[in-house]
Amino acid sequence: MLLSNEEYIDGLITKAKAAQRIAEGFSQERVDELTEAVAYALTIPEAAEHFAKLLVSESGMGVWEHKQAKIYSKVKGSYAQMKSERTVGLIDSNKETGIDTYARPMGVIGAVMPVTNGEATPMVKSLMAIKTRNAIILSPHPKAAKVNMAVTDAVRAVLKKFDAPEDLIQPVAPEYVSIETSQILMKKVDFILATGSTPMVRQAYSSGIPAIGVGTGNVVCIIDETADLQAAAEMIVRSKSFDNATSCSTENNIIVMEEIYDSWAAEMERAGAVLVREGSSAKSKLLKALWPESPANHRLNRAVVAKSAKEVSCVAGIEIPDGAKLILVEENGGYGNEFPFTGEKLAPVAGVRKAKNFDDAIEKLLNILDYMGKGHSVSIHTKRGERVQKMGEVVPVCKIVVNQPQSLTNSGSWTCGFPTSMTLGCGTWGHNSISHNATFRDLLNFVYVSREIPSWQPKDEELFSEKIRSVFK
Repeated sequence: MLLSNEEYIDGLITKAKAAQRIAEGFSQERVDELTEAVAYALTIPEAAEHFAKLLVSESGMGVWEHKQAKIYSKVKGSYAQMKSERTVGLIDSNKETGIDTYARPMGVIGAVMPVTNGEATPMVKSLMAIKTRNAIILSPHPKAAKVNMAVTDAVRAVLKKFDAPEDLIQPVAPEYVSIETSQILMKKVDFILATGSTPMVRQAYSSGIPAIGVGTGNVVCIIDETADLQAAAEMIVRSKSFDNATSCSTENNIIVMEEIYDSWAAEMERAGAVLVREGSSAKSKLLKALWPESPANHRLNRAVVAKSAKEVSCVAGIEIPDGAKLILVEENGGYGNEFPFTGEKLAPVAGVRKAKNFDDAIEKLLNILDYMGKGHSVSIHTKRGERVQKMGEVVPVCKIVVNQPQSLTNSGSWTCGFPTSMTLGCGTWGHNSISHNATFRDLLNFVYVSREIPSWQPKDEELFSEKIRSVFK
């Protein structure tokens, strides 16, 4: 007989608290051994392949080979960046300021997760919790409930092998997975780490519990006249088709300088994309395939989410070349609900529009972000550094990717400096509490101890300029 959702969550919380009290006494060496063991066990090729195939089978979304690659990069990357970092006890002693810093766990973490990255997200969040001596309860999307259970079973087996409390990592069992269960969980934990849809993240922030959440993705990419068009095309196709565009970081809209538009389109075709022209019947059919109830609402058709370009074309009833990996759709009209190709698509479909010059491109980019995606990220392919600087100064996003494949860069990679993460902060622009990629450091409380130091109080002549002081004489 099933318990009520609240009784079930109360049971998980009780076990998590008991396990976390034990973990709070772990040494740094103990923590480091456990994280190393878990990271290794999850990235053994047979294990990674099993989890990748399980999620594709359960959800019907994505490409298992890409999911396996994602497990390798995200789990190994997360472990690599935490491997030598101190998270137990005294982690810093600053003689100049007289401040010692101690790292302490938060307690029980509630992790709410999407189906789109249902394989790597519970792995990375488990590592984050173990590294910081927290317990964590992993609440998945219904279509990722079985793989979430499998991942947590694997982590718990490692903990048992190393005589650590298994209940540091607990899943919400498939029979209890629901929106209601996630809502109850978010009201009972000490901290929430939320990755998923905008409504779910907003529920996390309104739960009354401290939370980190993410914003809506809708990446806009600019191609200027100085770009290496062949390299840019190959990167965009690789990025936008990776795992059938499950990532919120894929290039959803591409703005191209009109003077190079035809050359760029030709390079995109050579790289595996097909261009659907403005005003064509194919565009109308694609619109109805992605948003069947448009313009009344813009709920994405689940039949196209994370499907291949060929599968999307079949749903739409249009012909595309065999082997095409990405569908480009011209959208040179307006923005927003009446022009839904300007929004996020979660499929290998990207909106394309022309720009007269760089200033025009920036204006178009800002208009798209005003509709959807503010705070998340943008990209540019260019050789002009001053244009990158301008974007850094005026575009309301937390990540700007330069001459790189966006979805393979945003959440960290071996060839960029972004922290490896499955939770990408979007700042206040995206209604988030952080602007950075969340890592294990975000699951720590810090204790600051002060000791007396020589006075550093300056004289007014040192603190204030003569120009300012003279105004008040």
